[in-house]
Amino acid sequence: MTWIYAAIVLAVVAFIAAGITVDKREFRDGAGNIRKTSARTWKMNKKMFLALLPLLLVIGGCITSIPAGHTGVIVTFGKVEGKVLTEGIHAILPYQEVVLFDNRVQKRSFELEAFSSDIQQTNVTGSVNFTVTKSESQNLYQNVGVNYYDTVIYPRLLEDIKLVFSRYTAEGLIGNRTVLSDESCDLIKKDLAAYAIEVVTVNIENIDFTDTFTDAVEAKQVAQQNKLTTETQQEAEIVIAKAEAERKVIAAEAEAERAKIAADAEAYAVKVKAEAEAEANRKLAESITPDLIQYQEIMNWNGELPDVVGGESVFPIYNVGGESSSGGGNSGGQTPPVTPAE
Repeated sequence: MTWIYAAIVLAVVAFIAAGITVDKREFRDGAGNIRKTSARTWKMNKKMFLALLPLLLVIGGCITSIPAGHTGVIVTFGKVEGKVLTEGIHAILPYQEVVLFDNRVQKRSFELEAFSSDIQQTNVTGSVNFTVTKSESQNLYQNVGVNYYDTVIYPRLLEDIKLVFSRYTAEGLIGNRTVLSDESCDLIKKDLAAYAIEVVTVNIENIDFTDTFTDAVEAKQVAQQNKLTTETQQEAEIVIAKAEAERKVIAAEAEAERAKIAADAEAYAVKVKAEAEAEANRKLAESITPDLIQYQEIMNWNGELPDVVGGESVFPIYNVGGESSSGGGNSGGQTPPVTPAE
């Protein structure tokens, strides 16, 4: 503050001195000699305001503005003060310096090389988002400086990402960018917490492998796809074969059932027919009598006598008019004519 007071005093003195003017006059005395006189007067003029310019410059140097999202670290003759200036206008000493720190979320892109657990080289492209804690900006400036990204963040980022990549095989890295990003972010958060730097996210945006490895992976993918296609076709053929076999089994079972039903039906028909014939024969046997037999003989005789007979005559002789006789004649000695029954 002494400098400000001295500047004010000097400005006031210069202001007053700029208003003093010397008025010189010549006159003759009683002896006729010419004499010169001078008189000092003070009057406002433009030069007086010029004397205030250094004071305005000093006062202007004592005012600083902190933009939104930033903090100001006060440095007095190289010494970092224990407080920071927040957003807005602040008064400082003219010999003090204010270092601005960006406390917004910042994004930095990076490229690096990392190796997998099976010693496959990868080229990694990504980005990191981070922010600086406002209340600790002066400590970060005092311990690290304004180039804290190159000094602290980037080296830790390289180390942690390489460590994470070394945990996975080359094939394991493929398709796991989100997991790699999260694990890398967790590691670097712990490392940078002591510097009041908060890591928001780490994004693994791209992983490039060597051409040899890429060709090998593509060949393997093609082989796996062909194998999968073959297995799918085989499974389809097996399913079709099973379905066909099941269809044949069902058809055979149906045919066997149909044959069984037909055989049962035929056996039942034979049984019914045999039972009917047996019943008919039984009834026929019950209905046969000697009279019926004689009647059938008469009905079936064609009226002809056999040419040769032996022994006792067996021809049935029927006397239509009276009594019948066999092998003999009537009283007249003549055999009556025999008329076969129609």
